Amino acid sequence: MRTAIDRSGRIVIPKAIRDRLRLVGGEELEVVERDGVIEIRPAPLAVDVVVDDGVPVARAAEPVPALDDEAVRDVLESVRR
Repeated sequence: MRTAIDRSGRIVIPKAIRDRLRLVGGEELEVVERDGVIEIRPAPLAVDVVVDDGVPVARAAEPVPALDDEAVRDVLESVRR
């Protein structure tokens, strides 16, 4: 898929890709340049490690939306391919 960079340096991620990756407006992305290639990825989720009943547990630093059945099915299908 092709897209363009506007005069302010912004690009539009095609809707089909946004839908597949469940990206929404305002979501943070990481942009990395490596060997002349630009990589854009969803920013990793910030977590805090807490000890719960003597066991270290990673918890999201900020609230995250709950997964719905469709999201879980999509992930399962993507890893089965």
